[in-house]
Amino acid sequence: MSPHVRLPQPLRRSITLGVPVACVVAMAVAATATGTTTPGKSAQPRVVSSAVLDEIPLAEFSNSLIPGSVDNDRGVHLGAGSDMYPTGKPNEFWALTDRGPNGLITVGGVKRRTFAVPEFNPAIVRVRVTGQRVRVLRAIPVTTASGKPVTGLPNQRSRDEAPFNYNASVPLAFDPNGLDTEGMVRAEDGTFWLVDEYGPSLVHVSARGRVLARYVPEGLNLRGADYPVVEALPSILLQRKQNRGLEALTLLPGGDLVMALQSPLLVPDAAAGEASRNVRLLRFSPEDAEVTAEYSYRFDPVDVVDPAQTDPSELKLSALVAVGENTVLVQERTDRTSRLHRVRLPEGEGILGSRWDDPRTSPSLEQIEDLPGAGVPVLAKQLVVDLGKVPGVPGKIEGVAVVGRDTLALINDNDFGMTDGPGAFDDRGRLVDSGLNTGITHVKLPRPLRR
Repeated sequence: MSPHVRLPQPLRRSITLGVPVACVVAMAVAATATGTTTPGKSAQPRVVSSAVLDEIPLAEFSNSLIPGSVDNDRGVHLGAGSDMYPTGKPNEFWALTDRGPNGLITVGGVKRRTFAVPEFNPAIVRVRVTGQRVRVLRAIPVTTASGKPVTGLPNQRSRDEAPFNYNASVPLAFDPNGLDTEGMVRAEDGTFWLVDEYGPSLVHVSARGRVLARYVPEGLNLRGADYPVVEALPSILLQRKQNRGLEALTLLPGGDLVMALQSPLLVPDAAAGEASRNVRLLRFSPEDAEVTAEYSYRFDPVDVVDPAQTDPSELKLSALVAVGENTVLVQERTDRTSRLHRVRLPEGEGILGSRWDDPRTSPSLEQIEDLPGAGVPVLAKQLVVDLGKVPGVPGKIEGVAVVGRDTLALINDNDFGMTDGPGAFDDRGRLVDSGLNTGITHVKLPRPLRR
C-alpha cells in the first residue's frame, strides 16, 4: 500500500464559510513587551476569498490511506485545520489533522475525554483552493517506524487524560505511539516536522509519513513507542497544561525551527499557570538535534485580544510564521478571535538553561507580571493585524501562511464538527454535526508582511 493516496473527488460541503466581504478600519499599533499599545496609521485589511473543505466521510478518508483502519466513523467528516504550510504552488497547501474527533462529557462530576473514532490516524493532507472549494489532492498518514498507524490516543496514564469511547461509557487503552498533531512545516529535503501536545514533542516525519524521531522533554520516560524517542527538550515542559502542549511551529530561512507552547506552563501550580500571560518559545537546530534558545513571550490582556472574554486561561498561541531570517509572526487567540504580532528573535540562548527553567524558582516565570523589571528578557512585538476586526474571518484560526507580499491564508479548526457534552451524538451514536466547517480564508493587508 502506498502511503500517498489520491482520494476520489468528494462532495462539496453545503454550508459556506464566512460572510460577504467587507472592509473595516483597523488601527495598526505597536505593542511593547508587556502588551501596551499605541495608535498608529489607519489600515484596511479585508477578506478577499473564502473556501470550504469538501465533505469527506472520515471512514472513506482513513480507509483510502490504511485499508480497513476505520469501521464506524459515526457520521464524522474530515477536518484538517490544525495547521497549514505552502506547497510552493499557487493556491495549494499542506494541511494537518489533529488527533481526531474528540470531546468532553462530564460523568459523576468528572470530565472524561472522549474519542469518537479512536482508531483514527492523524494525517498530512495536500489541498488546493479552487473557487469556494478546498479540494483534497492527496494525503499522507503518519505512521510508526514499522508502518503502523500512530493513532491520536493519549500516551501515558501518569500524565495524560484517560481516553473513553464516544459516549464516555467505555475506557480505551493508552497508546505510546499516539500523537496530538498540531503545528507543521515541510523541510527542503521533503520531510515534515510536526509538534505534538502530549509529550509535548517535536516530531520528524519522512516524506512518506513515517516517524523518524520524536523529541520529548528530559524525564518524560516514554516507553513502548514504535519509533525513536529522544529526550532533547527542556524538562520544564513537563509542566504543560493538559491538552495545551506544543502547538505552533515555523521554519526559519536558515533551517532552524521555532516552536511554541499553546499556553503558560503550570509552574509552580495550576493556579499560577491559569492566571499567567507568559508563554515560552523554543528554537531547535535540526542539524544538531537540540534546542539552542528559549524565549519568553507575553500575551496581551485577554480583553484586548477578545473584548468578550475575561478569563486569561482562554489565551492561546496557535500559529507561528517566519517572515524573515529571524522574524516571525505570532498568533494570539481565543476560540472567537485572534491577533498577529511581528517578533524579532534576538541572538543568544535567551532563558535556556537559566533559573527560569528550574520549577523550584520562586516566583516562577509564569508568576511574574513585569518581566523586564524582574530581569527576564521578553520578546518585543508589533501588532500586524487584529483579525477580530476583519469581517468574514472565522473563529478558531489555528494555521496561518503568508501568500505573496501582503496576503495571509488562514485555516480554521472545526473540531470535526463535534461539540462537547452528551448531545454530541444521537441515540444511534451518529454525530450531531455542529455545522461548522474547515475552510481557508485569504486576507489582504495594506502593507507587505516580509521585511
